[in-house]
Amino acid sequence: MAAARRLKRVVASQPGFLNLKSSSDGAGLGSSRRKRVNKNKKKNWNKFSDINDVDEFLEDVRHQERTTGGLLSEKSDDSLFFLDVGQPKKPEPKEEPVEGKKRKGKASRPLRIDLILQHDSLVPPAKDVLAYQQPNAKKLRRIAQKAEQLAAKGVVPRRQKQLLNRRPVNRTAKKAVTEANNNPDREYYDIWGQESKETADPWYLQQTRKKLVKRPEKLNEKPSVLPAVEVIAPGGSYNPDFFSHQALLQEAHEVEVKKHKEEEKIERQLAVNKEHIATEETIFNEQVEGLVEEENEEEEAAAAPNEEEEGVAVGAISLAEKKTERQRKKEKAEKIKEQQRQAYRQQTDRRQQLFQLRSIKSSIKEQEQKTKDRQKQRKANQEAQKAQPRRLGKLKFQPQDMEVQLSDELAGSLRQLKPEGSILKDRFKSLQKRNLIEPRERAKFKRKHKLKYVEKRAFREIT
Repeated sequence: MAAARRLKRVVASQPGFLNLKSSSDGAGLGSSRRKRVNKNKKKNWNKFSDINDVDEFLEDVRHQERTTGGLLSEKSDDSLFFLDVGQPKKPEPKEEPVEGKKRKGKASRPLRIDLILQHDSLVPPAKDVLAYQQPNAKKLRRIAQKAEQLAAKGVVPRRQKQLLNRRPVNRTAKKAVTEANNNPDREYYDIWGQESKETADPWYLQQTRKKLVKRPEKLNEKPSVLPAVEVIAPGGSYNPDFFSHQALLQEAHEVEVKKHKEEEKIERQLAVNKEHIATEETIFNEQVEGLVEEENEEEEAAAAPNEEEEGVAVGAISLAEKKTERQRKKEKAEKIKEQQRQAYRQQTDRRQQLFQLRSIKSSIKEQEQKTKDRQKQRKANQEAQKAQPRRLGKLKFQPQDMEVQLSDELAGSLRQLKPEGSILKDRFKSLQKRNLIEPRERAKFKRKHKLKYVEKRAFREIT
């Protein structure tokens, strides 16, 4: 630091040096006593340290790198100096036929905006580290080194050995000749048709992991066997037959009767039973309960402890008794006799079964027939379930109301026919019935804030 200050004083004392500070400031600084600062504390290093000379030196180095591409002290003399041999002679311009007036000199000069944007620094750009990075580079490098070591020992990797040992390809088959695109006689190719079959070796596709996953057959099955558009019954025509129209009315009547029965069932379940209704007598019995039977309960409670003591004493005596040797032998003999009796009974049952072979065969046949009938019924139920809507969500499918006209509402011609129903609702219900979408209901609108009614000023003046 002292050497830097000394160098500044020497430079300032040179003739022709212009000091930017006034003489009065310099006199004041020189006359004032320098402040003593404790430099052994880290917080005073940047605050009371003069680093202007270091910044000037670094700025000079950066300026040299930008203009010359490096430090001047490291450059050779040939790159810094050149031999001045005078102004080179310009070649005489060739005379060319002039077709029109052309601007000379300014045609080759670049624009000022291009000169400003031109890169004039000779410092090379920073190296992009990310451009040279490779994912899993360390792992790949280790695998390559291991492969080189195995190759040096003459060991063939397992994957390469499998490819070498695979079955040979039939090379005698002729390759298919690719036809030109401009050949008018080539076959028509449908891009929306079925996918082309894989002609490559399946074992090779499996080893190289290029074999496509087989599509499950279950995805090709339709979720329902119902048609997309169901044809209405003959009675729904604008001019139906009498019997077909009556059959349709009967079907609609059965639907309404079923709905009415369900409503009555709900009302019965919600109705209050007369036996459960409280009367004056039941209310009085509830209020008096526990007051009359107190004396009887006290007597029973007093007699209970004596009985319990006698039972405990008898139980203790019975536990204390021991069986004699004679009793144990007698129990053992009875146990052996019971076992022999059961064995004899089983043996007699087996002998009797020999004479019951016909009845046993008939019972087995009946059981097998019952199982077959149950299987058929189960299959029939499964087939019937395919035509029914499944439970796909929390809501149950509700069929659409039947569109039926009464006998006096029938129109004689198409001109007098009134349109009924909605095509959009019909298609929406059809999608639900065919298990393509789950049953839904219209979202209920909930107002966040209550409506506030305010009378306008003009209306208020009138009233």
